[in-house]
Amino acid sequence: MDQEQLTEKSLELLKTLISIPSFSSEEDKTADAIEDWFKAFNIPFQRHINNVYAVNKYFDESKPTLLLNSHHDTVKPNSAYTKDPFHPHIEDGKLYGLGSNDAGGALVSLIAAFTYFYARKNPSHNILMVASMEEESAGANSLRGLLPKLPKIDVAIVGEPTLLDLAIAEKGLIVFDAVVKGTPSHAAHPNLNNAIYNSIEVLEWFKNYKFDKVSDALGEVKLTVTQINAGSQHNVVPAQVDLVIDVRVTDKYTNAEIAEILKREAPCELKERSLRLNSSSIAKDHPLVKSGVALGRKTYGSPTLSDQAALQCQSLKLGPGDSTRSHSADEFIYVQEIEDGIDLYIKILEKFL
Repeated sequence: MDQEQLTEKSLELLKTLISIPSFSSEEDKTADAIEDWFKAFNIPFQRHINNVYAVNKYFDESKPTLLLNSHHDTVKPNSAYTKDPFHPHIEDGKLYGLGSNDAGGALVSLIAAFTYFYARKNPSHNILMVASMEEESAGANSLRGLLPKLPKIDVAIVGEPTLLDLAIAEKGLIVFDAVVKGTPSHAAHPNLNNAIYNSIEVLEWFKNYKFDKVSDALGEVKLTVTQINAGSQHNVVPAQVDLVIDVRVTDKYTNAEIAEILKREAPCELKERSLRLNSSSIAKDHPLVKSGVALGRKTYGSPTLSDQAALQCQSLKLGPGDSTRSHSADEFIYVQEIEDGIDLYIKILEKFL
């Protein structure tokens, strides 16, 4: 099938996916629709829960493997929607519907590119296509949980809306729970160890703290206090103030290094919730990046998380659509963006494979 026909079929698949509610952990019907694509093209596939995956026809264990991955789960539509989120329709060149931009456009474009190269003889890399579940919730059954069942992956393209520019690095995430302690007391009595007053100095410390290393692609590690909670009633000085700290980690640090530094230096007790959402990157001189740059695409560092955080190999985030539309009301993707996405994936892979 030629590229034009694949593009037409991809739009049909995306419309089908939009029409089916597929919130994280509830993607069984969209998984069925993706299975139908592979069946229609006589491509053998496997399924684990709601993850659907396939390898190229001439898979060779002696060769390195390229992963093509995007997700088919969505967040729930917000209350500001004016259009039916499950009614895919095109207006003024825009395909509307929940998940159209994040990440349906990238998903169907990658599936189309995989199908285009499925029967390619003697490629330099094997190709592994994974349509994954639970990306939005970073669930246990997402790509992270699927990895032990997959062949060894050497490099990856993760499909997310990037305006078809090359996100060569992605920030990781650590969430910390912090405790600022004090002496509980009646508000009528003197108390020089008020936990709420003590938190002022702690908040200032977090506001002003800078990590030494700055990433070329991602800039500084970003540290933000996002929640604060204390007190039960007006006449009781509480024993502690609870804070939540959101830390966006660059490729200059591992999550473990960030946790070790902050726990050593912060003027309060800190406990990380998880260290598994590491930053991701790919070398600027990697053939995938050079292939994309040669086609006129820009490189940048992405502040948003994706399934890249599950991968240990070098990975590139790339796809049609615009990240600022993700999780917005009346989500859409331009039809032209999908056409351009399929074309770019194919051209990059032509050079790479």
